[in-house]
Amino acid sequence: MMSKKRRVFDIDLPDDVEVDTFPAGKVASPSEPKRRGPMAAAITENAGSLREREEVAAKIRAENDALAHEHVRLKGLGLVAEMIPLDKIETYKLTRDRVKGDDFELAELVASIKEIGLSNPIRVEAREDGRYELVQGFRRLSAYKHLLAETGDSEAWGAIPAGVAATGEALETLYRQMVDENLVRKDISFAEMAQLAIHYAADPATAENDPDKAVATLFQSAGYQKRSYIRTFIRVMSLLGDDLKFAQHMPRSLGLALAAQLDADPSIAGAIRAELGPLDSRTVREELDLLRRYAGVMDAKEAATPAPKGQGGRTSLPKAKTTFQIARAQGKAKCTAGAGRLEIRLDRDFSTIDRRKLESAVRSLLDEIE
Repeated sequence: MMSKKRRVFDIDLPDDVEVDTFPAGKVASPSEPKRRGPMAAAITENAGSLREREEVAAKIRAENDALAHEHVRLKGLGLVAEMIPLDKIETYKLTRDRVKGDDFELAELVASIKEIGLSNPIRVEAREDGRYELVQGFRRLSAYKHLLAETGDSEAWGAIPAGVAATGEALETLYRQMVDENLVRKDISFAEMAQLAIHYAADPATAENDPDKAVATLFQSAGYQKRSYIRTFIRVMSLLGDDLKFAQHMPRSLGLALAAQLDADPSIAGAIRAELGPLDSRTVREELDLLRRYAGVMDAKEAATPAPKGQGGRTSLPKAKTTFQIARAQGKAKCTAGAGRLEIRLDRDFSTIDRRKLESAVRSLLDEIE
């Protein structure tokens, strides 16, 4: 049996020929990045997402902090409105610049709020007991109370939008804010401003005791002439304020004239109060007519009526008033003569005099002055 022999051949290669070697496994191209395993790729992706989430969260926290600081700042200024129940709002801290009596414009405000809502929130101050003190918006609060009483709808009118001011704000500042708000609206009378100055000076919590000086404190934003008028009305309201029901309707000219008469003879304040007393159901016109009589002025309608012409065709206006006093055993008799009237005021009950004697005396007086 013959065996085969393996033949071996020698191959000679040139020295300048490079021989490529090929390993048994797959080799990546040098230009390609090295591939990682699935676990490494997942870890890297999770780390990147975590960094992005942390950056987003940090940005959100910074924005929330800024918004929170701004909210606190605006709330401290009373510019953030909250719904405050009406029964939690008190009106005792500040004496309002509204005198007692009718408020004809409140009905218009009630109708406006009912139709279009409240456009300007009131302003309150938080108290430690969880209640609130009213700072601004007495008439708006009154309108809401009226609507609640009228409709019984506590869901609609049981709470009012209110800006909550910082607690402990200076009392003078709170008064100034209330005053300035009403001066801007121009719907507050001289009598009401004078009454506020009187109450402010009487308030033991304020540093000022003189109503005239209180005007300079409260009405700094008002002009010099306006402050002068307020001080003049203070003299009227100090003597008659508690007896007047419609002081807010007193025209400026009437108040100035009445103040001049009270300065000349303070005793007429008692006579005015005596006449006002029985007029519990008096109207605005009746009260103003009485004040005009003592002030010696005519109302606008009478003033517009042309006076009869005198000699030479020139219009002659009657003298507004003549006043004088006569000393008597009972005291001074205050005499006032005006257009269509002649008054004698004396601390004596003239109704006790026999009518015939009184009639004869008056007739003799009239005959004497003819």
